[in-house]
Amino acid sequence: MAHIVVLGAGLGGSIQAFEIRETVGKDHKITCISNKPYFQFTPSNPWAGVGWRKKKEITVELAPVMSKRNIDFICDAATKLNPEENRIELESGKTVEYDYLVIATGPDLAFDEIEGFGPEANTQSVCSIEHAENSNDAWNKFCENPGPIVVGAVQGASCYGPAYEYAMIMDTDLRRRKIRDKVPMTFVTSEPHIGHLGLGGVGDTKGMLESILRDRDIDYVTNAKVDKFEEGKVHFTEVNEDGSEKQKYEKPFKYAMMLPAFRGIPALMGIEGLVNPRGFVITDEYQRNPKYQNIFAIGVCIAIAPPAATPVPCGVPKTGFMIESMVTATADNMPLVLAGKKPIHTPTWNALCLADFGDRGVAFLAMPQIPPRNFTWASKGRWVHYGKLLFEWYFLRKIRKGVSEPFYERAIMGMLKITKIKA
Repeated sequence: MAHIVVLGAGLGGSIQAFEIRETVGKDHKITCISNKPYFQFTPSNPWAGVGWRKKKEITVELAPVMSKRNIDFICDAATKLNPEENRIELESGKTVEYDYLVIATGPDLAFDEIEGFGPEANTQSVCSIEHAENSNDAWNKFCENPGPIVVGAVQGASCYGPAYEYAMIMDTDLRRRKIRDKVPMTFVTSEPHIGHLGLGGVGDTKGMLESILRDRDIDYVTNAKVDKFEEGKVHFTEVNEDGSEKQKYEKPFKYAMMLPAFRGIPALMGIEGLVNPRGFVITDEYQRNPKYQNIFAIGVCIAIAPPAATPVPCGVPKTGFMIESMVTATADNMPLVLAGKKPIHTPTWNALCLADFGDRGVAFLAMPQIPPRNFTWASKGRWVHYGKLLFEWYFLRKIRKGVSEPFYERAIMGMLKITKIKA
């Protein structure tokens, strides 16, 4: 009997545990470790940032769900991984030994890399449900005495969709409160152009998102490198295509939310051959680490090189469909490696994004996510808003039931059928 450990229980880790249980059967022990007792549906955090969702609505307690699937669950934080000894040290002082490990930790949020940045300093965040609920408290106070807003993503960020979502959701909420006319908004991003998204753009996301920003009276600055945040003010530099300084800005704000750069969690930092200098896990085409052959990794914690250099550093997003394909490939490879065979299953790395703007939204599909691509498609409309609501309901249902249905693949096939598009 082998002991398989899944480290992390977010969008990737939770379904990874479910799928491995299905593919390896009952003869092997599976343990899932998470520093939180619950699964949180991260894509709903922008809604929570303006009070449209509460924590209890988008979280699922994991212990009972894992127990039903015969998966041991440990709520504890990993403090150090020792891959040479197949051992994980936990914050409680306990250790967990494994035969096979799947790392699905998500990222560490690098707020400390910019002076005055983050929810402990001068800006808000929607990176976790706790951050989002605190942001909602600040939002309600802001709406009593509104003023300028700065929103966007700093240098090195890799998850741009939620920045666009939160900007538009704030705009929608302000219009409903009938105070939008009192709030100048500026979108500040490290992307070389609007709609780049860390992917070079998908279809006409550039033109589509620029048009939406203009329609909503949201100014924007691209190629921006944030220098520091002060109370009520952000200092940033806009650069030219060659990286040279173009213009310096000091933008006042009464409310600011910018997405940080990501890095690997401290427990993985500095392990030669396992992670890159930023702490992201190095994987091959089978999601397996080349040096430590009994370690796989999925999701935001893996290392992916940007498709092209940009004047200001931009990371590569790991979207839900992309992560789901990593999960399935890893689960299908696990019985093979348990039998002493080579893995053969590879993820598709396709990307589907539904960016909700509160009343409508933008959707794009990239197959694969990293160019050159076989297929791209982008659209906008009210249907995206309702699609995101359906997505939230379905995925939370999936976690509560402990099932591993391929949501994204089904959603894409259904969407393409409805729109009569052939991929």
